[in-house]
Amino acid sequence: MKKLKHINKAAVIITLFFTFSCTEGFEEINTNPNSPEAIGPQFLLSNVISVAANENTYTQGFRLANYLAQYAASVEFERIDRYEMGSNAQYWNGIYRLLNDIESIQTNPATNEAYNAVADIMKAYLFSQLTDMWGDVPYSEALAAKSGVYNPAYDTQEKIYLDPEIGILALLKKSAATLNTTGTSIQGDMMFNNNLEKWRRFANSLRVRYILRISKRMTDFSELQALVDENELMLSNADNAVVPYLSSAPNQWPMSQSALGLYQEHRMTLTVDSVLKAWDDPRQLVLYKPTQKSVTDGNPEFKGLQNGLNRETINGRGINLNDISLFGAIFRDVPDGVDGQFMQYSELQFALAEAVARGYINGDAKAYYEKGIAASFDYYDTTIPAGYFERPNVALNRTDDLTKILTQKWLSLISNGHEAWFNIRRTGIPALTPGPDNLNDDKYPVRYLYPESEQAVNNENYQAAASRMGGDNINSKVWWEK
Repeated sequence: MKKLKHINKAAVIITLFFTFSCTEGFEEINTNPNSPEAIGPQFLLSNVISVAANENTYTQGFRLANYLAQYAASVEFERIDRYEMGSNAQYWNGIYRLLNDIESIQTNPATNEAYNAVADIMKAYLFSQLTDMWGDVPYSEALAAKSGVYNPAYDTQEKIYLDPEIGILALLKKSAATLNTTGTSIQGDMMFNNNLEKWRRFANSLRVRYILRISKRMTDFSELQALVDENELMLSNADNAVVPYLSSAPNQWPMSQSALGLYQEHRMTLTVDSVLKAWDDPRQLVLYKPTQKSVTDGNPEFKGLQNGLNRETINGRGINLNDISLFGAIFRDVPDGVDGQFMQYSELQFALAEAVARGYINGDAKAYYEKGIAASFDYYDTTIPAGYFERPNVALNRTDDLTKILTQKWLSLISNGHEAWFNIRRTGIPALTPGPDNLNDDKYPVRYLYPESEQAVNNENYQAAASRMGGDNINSKVWWEK
């Protein structure tokens, strides 16, 4: 994987920030720990980027969503593979904490319009996470505690995305425009090394992502066409919105430091095995390992496990777990083998290919599609085999182009939070079958439950939101799905 190998100054700064913040008694004696003025915007920005990237990629992506998108199958303990979803309250609470940090950036006396614009980009991203995972959520009043609003109303998902002043798409458009003209700068950015042009291209690429997200609710795609025509989008993998993990503590990929049993809980699935074998795709060698049994037998091969099996079924079927593939070395053996992810260039290209195929924009779907595949291969330092684009299961033929585009996109989104899950919910591609021991009556889940704390402390607004959505359950579709 092509990634930075040096320790970024911002990474050192954020490590020192956490170290100093834990010095017992120091801040109580010398400063007000609750004062945002005590922390410069660069330190808050470093914290928001690093925490959000790690949470999206490790906890939400590798540990949870990889099961929902059927990149990973559980062998015993990860019941989310069987659709015991729960509330994921830790992420809900963590996002709102990061949003409060963003508020502190934007009200800091040392801030400027560049910090404000970058903060709004991160705000838009984080609120998209909330609404796409839960539906209607506190938005316009979410950060109003200082004004005495302790029980914020839940805004509709439609408003969260489309409000012309404060909606996600409006925030991103305004931020991109600001970054195009500002004479100010930022520090503390370990993702783009304080490069505002890359932030602008990231903001516009997110707009493409979210316009497609809500495309079932849209009829006018002129904004999407304008984004393509202006060409202020990610240009290559050099623009990827990723944060490199480092080879040394404390910024290593967490799975490389975790217990072996946790790593062994994540197995290659029959779904991904069948897709990669149908493509005869060498990315399999990076993303997964040959089974231990096949290596011992001298004939290495990959084998997947069906999703949604409990331990009793696995035993009853006589499945030898030594003959099921684990995730690849980059996910375990190399502490800096993967990146903390927000968005890759490959995703953008697949999105544009889909938009052309659906008639939303003008362009060459095949060209976008092949650029997306090439970017994914390049990201994993893998050579595209000769004739790959002409293979029947890969080549576009105007009969099943959307399935091929969206399946390649699905593969490219491994561990990128819940992004693959959002796309599967929106498109139904790839068509995933719940496992035989699923706990959701053979239905594919479409959201998490609201956190229990919301029912306790914000019950009136919680009840109103749950009623609008058709009930607080994991099968209640959000606005853009309907």
